[in-house]
Amino acid sequence: MAVTFSKSKEYLVGVDSDGCAFDSMEIKHQECFIPNFIKYFGLQPISRFARETAAFTNLYSKTRGANRFVSYLLAIDMLKDRPEVKARNVELPKLQGLRDWISRETKLGTKTIKPEAEKTGDADLKLCYEWSAAVDATVADMVKGVPPFPGVKSALEKLKEQADVIVCSATPTAALEAEWDEHGIAGLVEEICGQEAGSKTEILTAAQKLGYEPDKMLMVGDAPGDMKAALAVGACFYPINPGKEEDSWERFNNEAIDKFFKGEYRGAYMDKVIAEFETFLPENPSWKK
Repeated sequence: MAVTFSKSKEYLVGVDSDGCAFDSMEIKHQECFIPNFIKYFGLQPISRFARETAAFTNLYSKTRGANRFVSYLLAIDMLKDRPEVKARNVELPKLQGLRDWISRETKLGTKTIKPEAEKTGDADLKLCYEWSAAVDATVADMVKGVPPFPGVKSALEKLKEQADVIVCSATPTAALEAEWDEHGIAGLVEEICGQEAGSKTEILTAAQKLGYEPDKMLMVGDAPGDMKAALAVGACFYPINPGKEEDSWERFNNEAIDKFFKGEYRGAYMDKVIAEFETFLPENPSWKK
């Protein structure tokens, strides 16, 4: 079961954490994920390109917010195609063991890759576990005092009056709990569902089975993956636009919440905010233009 809370309200709202509720995407990827990516996967000879490529797949493109194993594997694959990397004759890891694991596992996280690496003895999985664990340790050490975006707390307080609110994130649950507790907003949600609970689609699917009507479900997120998860279960989606987060939360507080509770959200209004959202993140990197 991906969720453990009980339905108490007519409405359900899922809220993503990194980059959506918290301004934590940049510090986590630039200072925690990417340095360990370069270190563990032997990318020192091409560190400049590794940093640029991983930042693109995780922060500045339509794959923003994807699971770490998926998005950093994509960065490896993008590096293979870069002329600058080919010119340096750097041998990139193939990571076939990771590819195979991703194809058979839905709960992609540090806690699930470790026993799989131990059981199979796969060198790729062992390496990827060591990288992921190092990332978690660096995040725990580095990411402190990063507050929610202005408008988040007031939105949660307003939502809680009529909706069951959950955190729906691909971040490890322990990190989420620490961040939401640190800033005094954990008590405004029914449950904090991180990567151990499954994908965002699995979390929303499990929540929907508690008896919410699709039109009374809303996912708030900053990445196309959040939108995909919402639409997969027939829920509404509200985007927090990358780079315009404060404006997005202000509009959410002033307009979108009321429209959602009045049954006026789906349709022209949702289509408008999604069309705007889709202009913020490119599919192709600048070096491919």
